[in-house]
Amino acid sequence: MALQFLTRLPVPFSFSATDQQLGRSVLFYPLVGLIIGLLLSSAAISLPAVHPPLQTALILTFWVLLTGGLHLDGLADCADAWAGGLGDRDKSLRIMKDPSAGPIAVIVLLLTLMLKWSALQALMEGRIGMALLMAPVLGRTAILGLMVSASYVSKGGLAENLLKNLPLRESQAMIVFIALAAMLSIGILPVLLAIAMAVWIRMTGLRRLGGMTGDVYGAAVELVEVAVLMGCISYD
Repeated sequence: MALQFLTRLPVPFSFSATDQQLGRSVLFYPLVGLIIGLLLSSAAISLPAVHPPLQTALILTFWVLLTGGLHLDGLADCADAWAGGLGDRDKSLRIMKDPSAGPIAVIVLLLTLMLKWSALQALMEGRIGMALLMAPVLGRTAILGLMVSASYVSKGGLAENLLKNLPLRESQAMIVFIALAAMLSIGILPVLLAIAMAVWIRMTGLRRLGGMTGDVYGAAVELVEVAVLMGCISYD
C-alpha cells in the first residue's frame, strides 16, 4: 500500500485494506524512501561518465519520475496557499484544494529543483550514493514525525483515516531508529538540518492552518530532502 501510494513503481497487487492496515502502512513510508534511495544510488553508480551536469539532471529526472511529482504537487499547493492565503486559515485551505498553480508555486518548484540539482552536482565526486540513499528516507520519515506530533485539519482528506489508525509508539520508535541510523551513515549535520526543517514546517503549518494537511506532508518531503543533501555537502 505504501509503495502504491508514494511511488509510481508497478505493484501489480490490489486488495481491500482494513482501517488498521491503512494506518500501519504509514510505518513503511521510510522503507519506501529506502527503496527510492537504493534505486537512485544505483542509477548514479550505473550512469556512464558523461558530462556531470547532464548526469545530475538525469538523476533528478529519475527522482521525480519515481514519485510522479506527488510531493512537488504538495509543495506547490503550500506555496500558493502561503502567499495567497495572507494568514487566513480558511482561504489558505481553499487555495490548497485548487488544482491550478500560480506563479509563486512555479517559482518555489523551480528553486527547490535547482537546489537539489546544485547539491547533487556538488556531491557527484564524493558521497552522492549515501546522500541519495538517506535523503528519501528522512524525507518520508518527516511525514511520520508530523503525523504523530500535529493534528490533521483537512477533513475528508486522504490522510485522515491513516492518522486514526497509526500506531503511536511504533511510529516514535521508528523515527528514533532512523535518526540514529542516518547519523551513523551520513553524519550529524544532515540529520539536524532535516529535523530543523521538519520542525519549521510543523510550526508554520500550526500557525497558518492550525495543523497539517496532505499538501504540508508533501512539502515536508521535498524540503527535508533538500536539507539533507545540503548537509551532506559539508561531509564530502
